[in-house]
Amino acid sequence: MSLPPLLFMKLLADTKLNPGGLELDVGAGDMNALQQLFAEDSFTALASAFPCLVGDDLARRLPPELLETLLDAGCRMLPGEMTHFSSEQTKPVLPPAARWLSGDWYFAPPATRSGSQAASRSLSLKLLQLVATDADTCEIEAIFRQDPVLAYHLLRLVNSLGVGVGRTISSFAQAILILGRQQLKRWLNLMLFAASRDDYRSAMLLARVAVRARTMELLAKAGGLDRSKQDHAFMAGMFSLLGILFGSPLAGILKPLHLNESLASAVLHHEGELGGLLQAVECSECADETRLIDLLGGLNLSIADYNLLSLDACRWMLGVIHDQQDAAHA
Repeated sequence: MSLPPLLFMKLLADTKLNPGGLELDVGAGDMNALQQLFAEDSFTALASAFPCLVGDDLARRLPPELLETLLDAGCRMLPGEMTHFSSEQTKPVLPPAARWLSGDWYFAPPATRSGSQAASRSLSLKLLQLVATDADTCEIEAIFRQDPVLAYHLLRLVNSLGVGVGRTISSFAQAILILGRQQLKRWLNLMLFAASRDDYRSAMLLARVAVRARTMELLAKAGGLDRSKQDHAFMAGMFSLLGILFGSPLAGILKPLHLNESLASAVLHHEGELGGLLQAVECSECADETRLIDLLGGLNLSIADYNLLSLDACRWMLGVIHDQQDAAHA
């Protein structure tokens, strides 16, 4: 049986520099073996919820039947002139004809933050330090009392149906207890990336880190790692982009968090099991299929398995950015 190619999904921004779509690409292999993947409910659900785009080059390479399957699933064609690539170190400006923006422009160093922006992220990082070191709930509660935005988002999260507690929460201590420390850690990481509406990079960085962290978690699960290691994989994905977010050396940012050795060595040096997962995700992000296939082999994962979990990670990312957009308009 022929092996399917790897599926790559590159995040594109829209004209407002928000996550706007996913440009599809495939690696080497029997493209017809992707028919089953593109007929999966998980793929059609993604394509119906978020623009999945087929560029001119991919359209030329695909067998006609497979291209038709993609279009039937809800994918759209992406003419070359509608995409603008940018690796600028300043806020990009799209040409009039462009509808989509590609490139890692949002990895540019952050602009000088206002006092309120810097304070908000500083408090978020302080919260993360307290949670990571198992500080008393009263210490964590005191930080929430200093930032009404963080407080609002915490209570909104815990009172949402997603937490499923069935009753209204009215105090920070109660919210922290119900949410739990592990879930609080995840949420605080996401809040770090979403903290500033005035940082033009924030929306795309949030989407990128959400896909990275969730993919690493799913890789850990598929590779047979226990629940604790899966949580660590998620955190490693989150922590790996904090240096980009703050525009500071990552080692200095992580030092106050007192991470365990395996997590720190994975994030800083790509070492150990978690470091291998981070390498795999980074290879996927830059479409390095040769190296990615080698790493998947070490995890005893098939290309088909990786393609499916990549779809799941992108769908999870959609939930994150939709929640953030809802909160911004609340």
